[in-house]
Amino acid sequence: MKAQRARKRFGQHFLRDRHVIGQIIGAMALHDSDHVVEIGPGQGALTRELAARLPDFEAVELDRDLVSHLQSEIPSGKMTLHQADALKFDFCRLIKSNQKLRLVGNLPYNISTPLLFHLLEQAGCIEDMLFMLQKEVVQRLCAPPGKKDYGRLSVMIQYRCRVEKLFDVAPGAFSPPPRVDSSVVRLIPRSAPPVEVKDEATLAHVVRAAFASRRKTLRNNMKGLLSGDDMTALGIDPIRRAETLSLAEFAALSNAIE
Repeated sequence: MKAQRARKRFGQHFLRDRHVIGQIIGAMALHDSDHVVEIGPGQGALTRELAARLPDFEAVELDRDLVSHLQSEIPSGKMTLHQADALKFDFCRLIKSNQKLRLVGNLPYNISTPLLFHLLEQAGCIEDMLFMLQKEVVQRLCAPPGKKDYGRLSVMIQYRCRVEKLFDVAPGAFSPPPRVDSSVVRLIPRSAPPVEVKDEATLAHVVRAAFASRRKTLRNNMKGLLSGDDMTALGIDPIRRAETLSLAEFAALSNAIE
């Protein structure tokens, strides 16, 4: 079957470079017993390598035309393919015998951030995640406090996961080539958060509010949540900006609200 062309509305850039595919497979260090789920297999470049190394695996693909292509490319019985929107998909329902999932994928750039937040909600079902993302997004995932890339995504990902940037990928590795560089990153959900938080939903609300306007101070962004005096009592200057706060300081603000 003829390969489906990339569709702009799906943000599709299909990985072609065999060396990069080999690097991804090598980084996964696959075992026959792994419960692997590929997100957005596209035309199947990585999928074929998974099929060659695993007795079976699963994949989630939204594009119906690509689903048909993949079903013709991958040997019957190797892959369970779910035609679904990964942004709405319940990955935890794939769990069998309490074995956590290993997620991998070249994620569409236009949905990568909301998809990461969606996956954070299901982190308890996931062993690890190996994703190709826009390089700028990976910089945000890894950024420490005080850096320009540090923001809401940095805080929430680092609260739930250990983050390891693996390598960069040039546009020429894809068809069509994106206009940006890419990076491969490994996210490993933590068995326990690095800081104590009484309520994770409150933490998420605090972080969202604090970064609502990056140029504004904590005092201005967090009106209605905590007063300047409340922050001062925690040892946090209310005229600081959100990008200067550590994860521990965000936890302190969250716990003060509780």
